[in-house]
Amino acid sequence: MTATHDSARRTAKRLPATPMAGLIISGVLLAALNLRTAVTSVGPVLSEIQDGLGMSAAIAGVLTTLPVICFAVMGGVTPALVRRFGDRAVLLVALGATATGLILRAGIESVPVFLLASTAALAGGAIGNVAIPTIVKHHFPDRVGALTMTYSTSLALGSMLAASFTVPLEQLAGGSWQWALGLWAVPAIIAMVPWLFLTTRGDARRRATGANKPIRGITRSKLGWMMLIAFGSQSLIAYVMFGWLPEIMRDHGFSAAQAGVMLGVFTAIGVPVALITPILATRRPNQRALMVFLVSGYFVGMPALWLGGQSWVSWAGLVFTAISMGTFPLMLTLFVLRTRTAGGTAALSAFAQSGGYLMSGVGPILVGVLYEVTGDWTAPFCILLGSAVVHLFSSWTTTSDRYLEDELAAKAG
Repeated sequence: MTATHDSARRTAKRLPATPMAGLIISGVLLAALNLRTAVTSVGPVLSEIQDGLGMSAAIAGVLTTLPVICFAVMGGVTPALVRRFGDRAVLLVALGATATGLILRAGIESVPVFLLASTAALAGGAIGNVAIPTIVKHHFPDRVGALTMTYSTSLALGSMLAASFTVPLEQLAGGSWQWALGLWAVPAIIAMVPWLFLTTRGDARRRATGANKPIRGITRSKLGWMMLIAFGSQSLIAYVMFGWLPEIMRDHGFSAAQAGVMLGVFTAIGVPVALITPILATRRPNQRALMVFLVSGYFVGMPALWLGGQSWVSWAGLVFTAISMGTFPLMLTLFVLRTRTAGGTAALSAFAQSGGYLMSGVGPILVGVLYEVTGDWTAPFCILLGSAVVHLFSSWTTTSDRYLEDELAAKAG
């Protein structure tokens, strides 16, 4: 039996019930809830933000592109920050940056300051993207599936809540989009509490023992590059779907309200999928069958979304495509399963996410251009299906039973 399979069996056991473990788990859950609120709360009130700040369409385009830029840049530097300050302290500061940015952008009327505050909020989420898998690997190496399940579900839930409730919050606040955006700072502040109670002595000991030493040469790793391509192609599909799904459905003849409901359903399906996928992934040393199953849904769902029109076919396509989005929590799990150390997890996660988000950022822009030029969704869906093919082939490497550190050691030897 392989070490990975043995670890998978241990994953099925209950999480350790010590007070420290409980505090870390609650901190991870609360932090993950806030990783996307700064992103998904903007879209529903983007028109109001433009009107309120006198923001041009070009600047609005910059605002919608900021998430992938921040995720790419800050994700790349997070391993160095973790080595220097410790994962707990870095996550605490990241949550503070998110809360501060959300508060500041809700209380100003300057476009440049709004963009800077948004950058701070998004940078916090970007750092959390890398810091949380590192914390899971460090504190719960034998509970990867259970912890990844919990935080990826929390992440999906936070994304859904921010997307679904920002407009109702705006209405409750008397039409104030500033209050609607600023209120999302509250869960970020609450998420800081567990990390304020956790001491940094564990981080200091880990730095002293070298358990989180930097991983060198990841650019020479086939696994690293395949993880980057797999993560980027998956994220490209996700960002296009979140950004353009309502417009596609409205072109099919659905009303604006119906299209909004469809986006909400699409997002909500991700919650149970995120619950199941990491546990299934950790039960075997090889995750290829699970990945093929998930990706196959794209090849059923996206043609149905493309050609379904105003019928049940489009709804069926939405469900199949939403289930396939389970490739995202699977990728989060693979960052931990394909590494032996917390340092390896941080390096692989940062490399794949920084490059992958840059790759994915092209998707929504390219789809918009193609739709504007051609006047239909044929070319955009060809891009999406092509990305699914790329994701499938690149994932063939990332889902095999191998480790980043072993590959790099073999190359060095």
